[in-house]
Amino acid sequence: MKKKASVKKGTKQFVLITGMSGSGKASVLKSFEDLGYHCVDNLPFDLILKFAEMCQQPGATIDRAAVVVDIRGGEALSQLPTHYRDLAHNKVLHPSLVFLEASDKALIRRFEETRRPHPLGRDLPVREGIRLERMLLKPMRQLANVVIDTTRLNVHELRDLIQIRFGGLAARHSMLISTVSFGYRFGIPADADLVFDVRFLPNPNFVPRLKNKTGRDAGVSRFMNSYPQTQEFMSRLMHLLLYLLPQYVREGKSYLTIAIGCTGGRHRSVYLAEQVGATLVREGYKAKVSHRDIGRT
Repeated sequence: MKKKASVKKGTKQFVLITGMSGSGKASVLKSFEDLGYHCVDNLPFDLILKFAEMCQQPGATIDRAAVVVDIRGGEALSQLPTHYRDLAHNKVLHPSLVFLEASDKALIRRFEETRRPHPLGRDLPVREGIRLERMLLKPMRQLANVVIDTTRLNVHELRDLIQIRFGGLAARHSMLISTVSFGYRFGIPADADLVFDVRFLPNPNFVPRLKNKTGRDAGVSRFMNSYPQTQEFMSRLMHLLLYLLPQYVREGKSYLTIAIGCTGGRHRSVYLAEQVGATLVREGYKAKVSHRDIGRT
C-alpha cells in the first residue's frame, strides 16, 4: 500500500475512490460513511470538480467527502486523471486518491459468486473485461496515494484498514511509540522493537566545534542536514515507519520502541530520533523521544 493519506484533525478531506470492479469499492464507501464522511457513489466525472468546489465553499457543511468513480462512467473515464490532477492542487480539501485492486482469480470468483456480468458488457467474458479494465484504469493507479490489494482481505479487515488510515487520530492514539537514541558503544537497548544503525552518516564528533555538542544543538542539525544522505535516509525511514505502524496498530500492539543508534549516542542518533519523533507527532501518533546515552562519554 502506498503512502500517504493522513490529514490533520479539523481540516477538510476529499477522498476519491476508484479501482477494479469487484475489488470492494462499495464496502470501502460504507466504511467511509461509518466514519462520518459524506459519501457519493458513481458520481459523473464532470461533477467531481463541481462537488469539490461546493465542499470547500465558506460555510459549507461537508467537511469530509468520499466519492466513488469508476468504469461505470463510460467513455468519460479518460477525463478522470485530468480531473484528479486539477483536484490534487487544492490546498483546502487535502484530496487523496484510493485505488482498489485484486488478483484476476479473486475478481473472477467474486463475479461468479454474485452472478453479475462485468460492467464493460454482458457479452464480454469476465476475464477479458478484467484485462480491459486494468488497462483503462492504469493511469489512475499510477496517480493513487493509496493502493489497496483486497485479494486476501475480508470485509471486516478492509473496514479496519480504512478506519486506521482515515479514521483520524483516535486509532493512532491507541499505541504509544517511544523513539530512543543510543550508542552502540554501550549496547543495543534491550526493549527495542525496531533498530536502525546510523553510523554510516557523517559524524559531527570529528568537527572540533561540534564535538562537545549534541544532536539537539542547532549547529549539529545544520551539519547533518547539509548531507544529502541524511535527508535520503530520513525520507526512506519515515516511508517505512508510516507503512509499518498501522500494521502494528491493527494487530493490537499498544507500545512500540524504535531505537536509533550511532557510535556514542550523542550526535547522529540524537538528531534523527528527534526528527522521527516530531514527524510521528505531526502524523497523529502518540510519540515520545528519549536519549539513553546523551550524557555518557
